[in-house]
Amino acid sequence: MVANSSIVTSNQATIHRDLSTVVRKHKKFPYRRPIAAHSRTQFAHLDSIVGAHGGPVILDSGCGNGEFARLIAAKHPDHLVIGLDKSRVRIAAATKAVAAGNLVLARGDCVDLWRLACRAEWPVAQHYLLYPNPWPKAKHLQRRWHGHPIFDTLIALGGLLELRSNWEIYVAEFALALALVGFGNTTVEKLQCHAARTPFERKYLASGQPLYRLTTHLLKPPSSPLRPGIA
Repeated sequence: MVANSSIVTSNQATIHRDLSTVVRKHKKFPYRRPIAAHSRTQFAHLDSIVGAHGGPVILDSGCGNGEFARLIAAKHPDHLVIGLDKSRVRIAAATKAVAAGNLVLARGDCVDLWRLACRAEWPVAQHYLLYPNPWPKAKHLQRRWHGHPIFDTLIALGGLLELRSNWEIYVAEFALALALVGFGNTTVEKLQCHAARTPFERKYLASGQPLYRLTTHLLKPPSSPLRPGIA
């Protein structure tokens, strides 16, 4: 049942002691993993859509079944909404429900696609990271987005970034990582949400878990300003 969603358990009681060292190392040494051929093929398709659109883009990275992406596509009809997820099953199910002409859902590796989007200078107005895998074991710090070498690229994509998580430490670490690279003007808050926008959010709310949100302007949005969140 949805109300039985487990809380995050971790051998970390606070922000990881190595976070600052890891973030600074990744800032100093850019990520150089080769981009997969299938990622380049997928990106070429997406890039052609972005070019044809000719306007601002909203990214929903880790979009799951596309529920949230469909919602924001309806809310911002002048923006192209691109939902990305690694799961073939979730994307296959999500694309069956796509109706909006300004919405594209694609299976792909964010680590590759973000780098290609950054090089192509996509006009990202807003970027959502909703309930990413928290990788709660301390030894997995570098699998979290803020501890991963891709973090600098994530920032370079720009726009208004919104992160949501049911693990407070994840959000606190993300905020500190941003501050370490010069983006200290972040808002971190407990999410007051009465209507769930994703399946994970629905499960967490039904379980009575507290939810947390971080928002920050990474760069000036390329179009008219958007309000953080739609909850």
